[in-house]
Amino acid sequence: MGISRAIAGQIERASWIRRMFEIGIQLRRERGADRVFDFTLGNPDVEPPSAVLETLRRAACDGPPHAHGYMPNAGFPEVRATIARGLAARSGIPFTAGNIIMTNGAAGALNTVLKSILDPGDEVIVLVPYFPEYRFYIENHGGRVVPVETDARFQPDPADIARAITPRTRAVLLNSPNNPTGAVYSAETLAALDALIQDPILAISDEPYRPIVFDGVIVPETSRLIRRSAIAWSWSKAMAIAGERIGYLALSPRLEEAEALANACTFSNRILGYINAPAIWQRVVAETPDATVDVLEYQAKRDLLCSALTGMGYRLTPPAGSYYVFPQTPIPDDIAFIGMLQEEGILAVPGAGFGRSGYLRLSLTIAREQLERSLPGFERALRRSMAV
Repeated sequence: MGISRAIAGQIERASWIRRMFEIGIQLRRERGADRVFDFTLGNPDVEPPSAVLETLRRAACDGPPHAHGYMPNAGFPEVRATIARGLAARSGIPFTAGNIIMTNGAAGALNTVLKSILDPGDEVIVLVPYFPEYRFYIENHGGRVVPVETDARFQPDPADIARAITPRTRAVLLNSPNNPTGAVYSAETLAALDALIQDPILAISDEPYRPIVFDGVIVPETSRLIRRSAIAWSWSKAMAIAGERIGYLALSPRLEEAEALANACTFSNRILGYINAPAIWQRVVAETPDATVDVLEYQAKRDLLCSALTGMGYRLTPPAGSYYVFPQTPIPDDIAFIGMLQEEGILAVPGAGFGRSGYLRLSLTIAREQLERSLPGFERALRRSMAV
């Protein structure tokens, strides 16, 4: 039996992140784990906060009767009410439980809302560089990706977005703090987008890195600045629980179609096969919604890596958030340079995988000791590239 042409084509364009992860497995077999420095996958290297683990133990062992059974498809009403209260207090927007759908992480939230708003041929604007799975999410639901470049510091220009809007535009997909660049979009930029995002367009803000910011940076509230907005959230990064797949979709109560869209998203959440977000984890995040890992550990590694790379001669914009650094490659062919790094045992993801060639993404989830031992390899690869 054959597979669909669509999936076959997507496999051909599959994520460089996973591809490099597989190469890493092979290199470890060949060289030994201590001689491979893996900067590819954004898999948290720290443990969840102790309050989260203690709440998990209590929820698993001392939960109410039938704690592991079905619940409404949008999630436990009391959990959704808790999340709504927190969002309302933070943003000043009157979220209620009816605006919240608990999901299997931010990916579940994104697919749920895209399924609910897209008809075949509808367009979604994405800002380059972008998380490569966005393309597959959009195409899975019949949509068409419309890429719009950001500037040299990875900030979007509302005028460029305005020029990309057509009668088929249904969404503008935002990601701040950004993966792969670490850029945080300004309040001024988001406010300017509010004038552009008119019915039937929706701003979908993917925000799993919101708590991972450095140097006192404050991430602007999308729901406050853009009336027609939806927030896709995950606790994966904030709590270092990437494997638990717990998040939510928050639909702005300022949407005229908020109730109808919530009903559509609840239905989509069910028919996509997610059914419900995990019962235990809904209860855990309701009790500890603001628990966050120690961001200073990531900031210290960011400072170390950025200082070392710029000292060698690499060009980069230090990230304001997330746990990635996105330097330029010293030669235009980023894939060729990734090969030079592999010779040094360094695994990185080429910028081409995110829609912008000539860059590479490095994850700060690598252990500090490994990061330090990798630095001579970065310098050797740089010198070798200059001699080509």
